[in-house]
This record gives sequence, C-alpha cells and structure tokens, in this order.
Amino acid sequence: MGKIGVLIHLRAGTDLDAEFRRAAEMHLTACQLCCWDTALYTRENAELAKKASAAYGVEITALWAGWSGPKEWNFTYGPSTLGLVPPAYRDARAKELLQASDFAEMLGVSDIITHVGFLPENPSDPDFAGTVGVLRQICHKYKERGQWFLFETGQETPVTMLRTIEAIGTDNVGINFDTANLLLYGKANSADALDVFGRYVRNTHCKDGEYPTTGQSLGNEKPLGQGRANLPKIIDKLLSIGYNGAWIIEREISGEKQIADIAAGRDYIERILRERENEDHPLQ
Repeated sequence: MGKIGVLIHLRAGTDLDAEFRRAAEMHLTACQLCCWDTALYTRENAELAKKASAAYGVEITALWAGWSGPKEWNFTYGPSTLGLVPPAYRDARAKELLQASDFAEMLGVSDIITHVGFLPENPSDPDFAGTVGVLRQICHKYKERGQWFLFETGQETPVTMLRTIEAIGTDNVGINFDTANLLLYGKANSADALDVFGRYVRNTHCKDGEYPTTGQSLGNEKPLGQGRANLPKIIDKLLSIGYNGAWIIEREISGEKQIADIAAGRDYIERILRERENEDHPLQ
C-alpha cells in the first residue's frame, strides 16, 4: 500500500516539529512541504524539517513552491495574476523557483511543484512561447541537480499540459496530479485526464469537488468521496500505469473540520487501496 500523507505548510512562526508530529499522530507517513515565502528557504528550516521528518517517520515527498505577487484564484483575474504565464511577474517568479531548487537541495528532496498558471491553449500565443522558454531554463537548472519540475494540474486543459511538457523537452518534467482541480477549474474530467498525461504523474493531491456553476468562480471543493472526482477510478488508472508515489490529502479549509476531513480521507484512500490489493484485476 502506498504512503498516505498531507500538506505541511511552512510559514513564519510554523512549529515544524509540531506539524510533523500531528501528521504522525494521524497515522500519515508522507507529506509535501509547502512554502510561499522565499525568506523561509533557510538552512535552519531545512534542518528542522529533516529532523522532524526523521523523528516522526513522515517522508517529505516534494517541495510545493509558491511565488510572490498578486494571486486571485478565480477566472476573472486568475489568468493575469497566477504563475509564470503573466509576463509582468514571470522573471521574478522564475528566480524564486530557482531559490526553491536551493531549498529542495538542502531538504534532500528531488521534486518541486508549482502552479504555472493559465497556460494558453493556442501554441502560437506569445505567452505560451514565453512561458515555455522560462520553464526550459528552470528545468535545465533542476536537471543539473538531479531535480524534477512538477506541474500542479488545474488551470490548463490536459492537452495543453501535455503540449507544454513536450515543448519543454527535458526528461525531468512531471505532474503533481490534483484529483479535483481539473473539475474546479472546469477543464476536464479528472479521471479521463489521466488518459492524456497519466504517464507523467509523480505525486498527487487527493481532494474532491464540483464543476464551476458561474463564469467567474471556481467550483466548490469538497471532502474526499463527496464530489465528482471519482477517486476509486483515479486510483485504478494510476495503479494500472505503475504509479507508486504518495497519496497526499489536501483539504482547503482550516480548523477542526479540516482535521476531521483529512482523517476521513485517509480512511477512504486506505479502503480503496486495500480493496485493490485484494483484487486480481484492478480495472473493472
């Protein structure tokens, strides 16, 4: 059975020991370390994270690297503010992703994940070529260090994602497959998307949700098993193509309800994986 984990957020004042201990107490054995503040990419924080990871048996499977500047998670201003696509922020954010590479090296982690933004579906769009050019530079730098660049899914169609990976052309590009984002952004059915780019998946965010119901706002995120993501089918498809990475639960709320939903999600994933282990043929 693969490792089940959670996102651990590194913010100013975060007690990393307490965060890793909480994950272990929830019987989770993996995490992605998520950080949006490059000022926290320090040797001290890397050592604290590694120490806590070892102490509690919670493997850091990837660094989720955020970036500075405005960010609006909607369809109105998202395309002009998110990721590397907007030219106004592209160079600064590319430098921050190289700083993330430094921090990942301190952590001893090979995979670095981020949202690239609303990639244009038209390959002749200047923003497509400009974004790919910057990504090629980043991926070449990562490759020199034995690192992988992972796209977080959601803001682009599966075919656009595949086209971008092919255009970058290096062999250290992969995908962090968010099981709900393609639904929330109205881009695709999550399980069907794996038929397009499944071979590139190296890590996951396990969450659930619905399609958008307005032209301005994302669809509603939901606890695992309560939306349209169809996690059993997604797990079947990933296992059938040899996925052996972690199942990282994401629940985009806070407080006790978040903790309860993560625990329920853990149990839900465990049930699916146990059922698959007992089946001769995972795909029905």
